[in-house]
Amino acid sequence: MSRTLQVVIAFAIVYLVWGSTYLAIRVGVAHLPFALFSGTRFLIAGTLMLAFARLRGDALPKAAIDWRNIAIAGVLMLAGANGTVTWSEQWIESNQAALLVATSALWLAGLGTIGASGERLNRLTVVGLLAGFAGVAVLVSSGLKMHAAPVYAYVGIFLSSLFWSAGSIWSRRHPVGASPIMTAALQMLIAGVVLTSLGLFLGEAQSWNWEPRNMLVLGYLVVFGSCIAFGAYVWLVHEVPPAILGTYAYVNPAVAVVLGWWFLGERLNPTQVLGTIIIIGGVVIVTVASRRQAAH
Repeated sequence: MSRTLQVVIAFAIVYLVWGSTYLAIRVGVAHLPFALFSGTRFLIAGTLMLAFARLRGDALPKAAIDWRNIAIAGVLMLAGANGTVTWSEQWIESNQAALLVATSALWLAGLGTIGASGERLNRLTVVGLLAGFAGVAVLVSSGLKMHAAPVYAYVGIFLSSLFWSAGSIWSRRHPVGASPIMTAALQMLIAGVVLTSLGLFLGEAQSWNWEPRNMLVLGYLVVFGSCIAFGAYVWLVHEVPPAILGTYAYVNPAVAVVLGWWFLGERLNPTQVLGTIIIIGGVVIVTVASRRQAAH
């Protein structure tokens, strides 16, 4: 198999699988309690990834500070970000959730200016940020007018984007002495413990449903969403330029919109379509501007 074909296949996996996880979460959380649903996903996926990492010969981190940094990133990005997305999708349709989560790229640029190692925003990035958040305002205001979801569900989505961005920045500024696969496995396991403990504390075990459909959704998220797609993404990190890799930030929401319409009949009214175009446009501008700034 040629390298070009391998890259195409890897991108297809990242685009389609990660774009479809919003649909899978929406279907799963309709029948499973959100915390145990997310926690079980990460416990299983983390165990599989850890086994794979050990088979590759990857070692566990030795320094306590590495464990601390892995734990902080795992709690922020997986327990915090993914957990709140799953919670919010009890009310918010998968297409809108994916579009709002796309604003992580905007938060990432904004939060990246904080601290001694913060990066200054150029004019193009500021334009993209303003456009992206204007699109969010249009999309959310339309949803609230239609009573599509309560305010706190949208707040949860915003917190998810904020958690993901904060965790990403933390990971970038605090590298650890472990392989990417090992790091991801440990982050998943830590997030799984946090979310599962939360679910048990909330009494969600009584609401757990072992129906085959629910287990298929859970299995899909474990195997494809957390293991295969992540593996493809890690491989692409070392094979393609960041500007090309970053396209997943605005392709995934587009995939989620199509899948939500196709399988669940989710639709966007004209105002929401306008908000969608503005959001994705803002994310594209910020992504391109960030790559240009990094190149200089």
